[in-house]
Amino acid sequence: MLASYRKTDQPPLRVKPIPVPILRHIMSQAIRSQQPSDMAIADMLCLAFFFLLRPGEYTGVASDTQPFFLRDVTLYLGTQRLHTMTAPLAHLQAATFVTLEFTTQKNAVRGEVIGLSCSGDPYFCPVAAACRRVLHLRTHHAAPTQPLASYCQAPSTHFTRITPSDLTQVLRLATTLLGPTHGFLPHHVSARSLRASGAMALLCADVDTDRIRLIGRWRSDEMLRYLHVQAEPVMRNLSPRMLLGGHFSLLPNNAVPLL
Repeated sequence: MLASYRKTDQPPLRVKPIPVPILRHIMSQAIRSQQPSDMAIADMLCLAFFFLLRPGEYTGVASDTQPFFLRDVTLYLGTQRLHTMTAPLAHLQAATFVTLEFTTQKNAVRGEVIGLSCSGDPYFCPVAAACRRVLHLRTHHAAPTQPLASYCQAPSTHFTRITPSDLTQVLRLATTLLGPTHGFLPHHVSARSLRASGAMALLCADVDTDRIRLIGRWRSDEMLRYLHVQAEPVMRNLSPRMLLGGHFSLLPNNAVPLL
């Protein structure tokens, strides 16, 4: 009897990793619109992908973990550490490296810093996305404790925080347009997909699985907590490799329509 029920059950639904072309599409649409809300969503999706972030870390709403704040971002121009609130605009826009400092985020070592270099894409890049967030927030006189995942829409002087549902809506709209080409349907993706997307891109780029677990702060092996992801060579050149590894498609099941 149980076996017969199992045969008629629908396959379990779980979020799937989103390929880079879909994320790049979202970024290109935001660049065209230049709307503060669109840019904030696209930038946070970009940071979530490259840093393997949980939804509570790249939205403005705390859930099972805490969001990143403006004070947690540091940009570098070569070896020069830039002051995010006072550095000249030209220096910030020429930045070559970005770090996020983990404070109260889940499974992180307090005070640990993870950094990434430029991806090679002028827009879909962790350094460029972080720079845009910093410039937007400081232009509107944000406090250091302002969540990165927030924006100010003139003429209002108040900040609006991005929610997981905002991100899910944008991801599903883009997947409606491009998903079937890559073996996806809109209900396959949500704000929780970005962490898996970054990990899948690293895996497809032949990055060692232990290194992926270390970057993503997965505790499947406690010994990884004794390794230091702050060591710059560990993170060197990962962004360009993730862009290359993020071009993948899934084998579609019967629910995905034929093109």
